[in-house]
Order: sequence, then structure tokens, then C-alpha cells
Amino acid sequence: MTRLSPLHDEHVALGAALTDFAGWQMPLRYGSDVAEHTAVRTAAGLFDLSHMGELELSGPGAGDALDRALVGNLSALAVGRARYTMICAPDGGVLDDLVVYRLEDERYLVVANASNVAVVRDALTERLAGRPDAVLEDRSEQTALIAVQGPLAEQVVVGLVPDATEAGAVRELRYYAAVRATVQGIDALVARTGYTGEDGFELFVPADDAPALWRAVLAAGAPLGLVPAGLSARDSLRLEAGMPLYGNELDRTTTPHDAGLGRVVRLDKVDRDGMPLPFVGRDALEARAHATPARTLVGLQGLTRRAARHGYDVVTTAGTVVGTVTSGAPSPTLGHPVAMAYVTPEVAADGTDLAVDVRGRHEAVRVVPLPFYRRAR
Repeated sequence: MTRLSPLHDEHVALGAALTDFAGWQMPLRYGSDVAEHTAVRTAAGLFDLSHMGELELSGPGAGDALDRALVGNLSALAVGRARYTMICAPDGGVLDDLVVYRLEDERYLVVANASNVAVVRDALTERLAGRPDAVLEDRSEQTALIAVQGPLAEQVVVGLVPDATEAGAVRELRYYAAVRATVQGIDALVARTGYTGEDGFELFVPADDAPALWRAVLAAGAPLGLVPAGLSARDSLRLEAGMPLYGNELDRTTTPHDAGLGRVVRLDKVDRDGMPLPFVGRDALEARAHATPARTLVGLQGLTRRAARHGYDVVTTAGTVVGTVTSGAPSPTLGHPVAMAYVTPEVAADGTDLAVDVRGRHEAVRVVPLPFYRRAR
């Protein structure tokens, strides 16, 4: 059965084109994909992310339990900060990529991708077995998530926080940090995080309060150029920013190191006795960290007008298949196609000329550094 966001009626009222995504009916676009993308790059966009999963872990052993269950060192996270991390299988394959917030000394919030909420919940439940000092609670049903992204996001969100002290705290938030604030009369966890490559905020609120907050953000942001934005713009924005998407760049056959994200794997984690901490996947990931990679994730700049797409073959100029495109699309910001692909190491150097097989025709591409787009600071 397809699930509906708490904001479903808002999307219908705005005339959104809806699509099935990970079992949810979500807005693909409200009008023009390019206009929504451009608004986020130049002003602000409003996204419904209520399909994401929110899992709370609490108790005196919560930090240690996460250290053993995930690849990151979460017990070292300061209260009010967040960290990008992953949960891996024993063989090192990625089950999901996550953002973890430390809400209090003994309370964490794990945010999972919509398609993997049950996978993450079940894996954590299994990895917490026999630990009464760490309690897992799935808060996904009760929680809505709204994102305001773009260079004017701070102006929009801070303008909806009436308390001067709270408004100042939101304004001063560092990237990957969060604070509680009352936003337009609604209690929210306000996080300076996002998936677009722009400045922005993600607001976790009770599901019942989401429609009122959505309408308030739209009303406050419209004079500044804010528009509602759907999954299509979200995908093109994250691609320009070189951010991985689970199911494309990441999956159970991929390790963090394959995706160029070995930095999130903390092999220096130790237990109370100073011994290496035996987190799930450690042995496989340690071996992978020191091995010659079989494939490397690279950026590809399209040199023609036809865009590469997920699953297309990457070939040498002689026509030998050397990889596969994971994500690809025209870049509204840069004006040419971009793609990410796994290729063999010998063709992974920046500046290497390759091609992508686009429906039987080889379209020229060049290996370039990721990300394709980096916002001005």
C-alpha cells in the first residue's frame, strides 16, 4: 500500500505531479524541474522529506551501541552536533547511509533513507540484542521533515522564530549542528543540514503540525523567491553537489571505500581498554582500506548535449567497457551534462577522455573532480 506524507494535501493543492518513491506518494515536481532547481541555487526551495525514517536510540549505552553498530565514532559526537555515517553488513557492503544527531548525552536520532527504514531498524534491533542500556524507538510515523535549502534559507527560517534568543541560536548554527526552537509556534528540531550543496535547514516536527509549518514557510519565503521543490530538483541538485544516492552510488555490493567515502569508517575506534572496537563490518572494511580498488567512483563531464543515465556503460575511446554510470542528468547550473560512474582505476584520473554508450551512440565525456558544483562561502 502506498503511503502518504502528512503534507500530501498540500502537494495536491499546489498541483504537484506525484510519483511513487520507496513506497510513498511524493511530489516529483510542482511546475518546472529547472525552475525549482534554479530557485534553490539562487534563492530558496522548500522540500517535503517526510518519507525519511527517524529512529531514536536512548540510554546510558546508546553511544557505545552505535559505535558497534555503525562505522562512525558516534560516542565522540558533541550534543547538538550531527555526523554523516553508514551502517554496513559484516562483509562491508553498505546497508544505508545515515545522518546521526546527538540530541542529549544519552539520546541520539538516526535518520535513514526511506527505502531502508525497515532494514536499518531491523539491523539495529539485532545489533542491540541483549543490551538493556540502549533502547531503540521508531519515531518515523510521528515525525515530519521539511527542508528549506538555498542561499536565502537562513533569512526565511530565522524570520519564523519569534524568540530572539532562539533566532540567534538558529542563525549561529554550524553546518551539521542542530538546536530546538519554536518555529511559527511549532516545536522543532532545526538542523543545518541538507542534500543540495547549498546552505539550508531541515526541520523535524510532529507530523500533525507539518501542514501549518509548510504553509508558513511558503508564505514567508515567496517574496524572497522561495518555491516548493520536488524529487526531480532534489536529485539534480545532489548530483551537481556530488552527493551519493542509495541504490545508485551506494548499495549492498559497495563499500564506503568504493564510493570514495572511506573517511567515514573509523578504524581508530577503541573500547574502554584501548583495544580496537569490533564494530560490524570492521574486518572487511579494514582489509578493503588497504587493498587495490577494483573500481573507483568518478565524476564525468558530458562533452555533448546528450546526458548519461543510470546503468549506461562507460567505454574507452576504443570502445572497451570500463565502467557503469550510477547517476546522470543535464546540469541546470553548469549548462552541460554531468554524471557519476564507477570505472576501473586505470581510467579514473582527472582529465581522462572516455565515452558513455547512450542508446548505442558513444557520447564523449571527461573525468573531472567531484563535486561538480561547490557553493560560494
